[in-house]
Amino acid sequence: MSFSILLSDEERSLAESYARLHSYTIAEAFKKALFEKIEDEYEIAIGQEASEEYLSSGRQSRPIAELWKECGL
Repeated sequence: MSFSILLSDEERSLAESYARLHSYTIAEAFKKALFEKIEDEYEIAIGQEASEEYLSSGRQSRPIAELWKECGL
């Protein structure tokens, strides 16, 4: 699949500089950025879901030192 993006001269220059800096083609730079963004947003959504689940469960956190003590550390 291929697609095109309209960029201003300034945006194109920035994208080319970024790609060059990381030894990517422009296509590789955009593909990498897209999938990193998708992964970041997915991880945020999973984290928020886990946090909401934890908070609604009524469980309480405790200091890590207590766990270490129980484990004899």
